[in-house]
Amino acid sequence: MIVVASVRPGRIGLPIAKWVEEVTQSNSDFDIDFADLAEINLPFMDEPAHPMARQYTKPHTIAWSERVDAADAFIFVTPEYNHSFSPALKNAMDFLKHEWDRKPVGFVSYGGSSSGTRGVAALDSVLGALGLRKVSPTIDISGPWNHLSNGTFEADERQVETLIAQLAQLKSNSAMFAPAP
Repeated sequence: MIVVASVRPGRIGLPIAKWVEEVTQSNSDFDIDFADLAEINLPFMDEPAHPMARQYTKPHTIAWSERVDAADAFIFVTPEYNHSFSPALKNAMDFLKHEWDRKPVGFVSYGGSSSGTRGVAALDSVLGALGLRKVSPTIDISGPWNHLSNGTFEADERQVETLIAQLAQLKSNSAMFAPAP
């Protein structure tokens, strides 16, 4: 599952995520679920029971649970906001618990001079609490607006090679951490 973590109008994360999807389709044998959090539009956590109970009452939570549960691995395409992570991504993660467990996650982060790395680092404790397994390498994009041409993200050779290496890690780790039958 490729998760577009920004919901801002005019966000640069969407063209970056479309690039991730294109590279993933051409360099792996993943079936891709493209999850745009702006389109999914989860409200601020509104379930009465803790996600640990898995007693979902809202149609949006049930649908989100099914999608995340079906995924074997994730790539979060995420910005950095104020030295931290996207609130939309945190909210989407908080809706669930068991569905994330033991699954690998890779990151494509973007931002100014830090390339979004502080936002990814701030997510480490959340990943641990949910049982997500971060893989390396990550793709860190500084000044992503400099890579846009007519609304399309144009990656450099290093970014493509790094994404291909991340996909290999996601594939091997999704098999390694698969739930027992």
